[in-house]
Amino acid sequence: MKKQNCWEAKKCGREVNGIRADEFGVCPAAEEGRADGIHEGVNAGRCCWVIAGTLCKGAVAQGSYMEKFSGDCQKCDFYASVKREEEPNFKIGLSIMKELRQKG
Repeated sequence: MKKQNCWEAKKCGREVNGIRADEFGVCPAAEEGRADGIHEGVNAGRCCWVIAGTLCKGAVAQGSYMEKFSGDCQKCDFYASVKREEEPNFKIGLSIMKELRQKG
């Protein structure tokens, strides 16, 4: 079974060529190529919680990883499903951020 990216699971329409991309822009998670392959996702589609500027709550851009995670992401059903699917190889946020920094 193919693993879903956040835009597929949440049906936000903000992926590249998505139905809401013209209105709200393409989500930074859908464009973050350095994260491609993490948790078998496309770009940051399976680690969206570390990407600043996502619009998970509608039209309000969310902030940094720490701001997002301590508030919304930690309670998100998509985050919980990725964590469950990836155990015991789930990568925590700080590990992913370090990987992204190393890739430039």
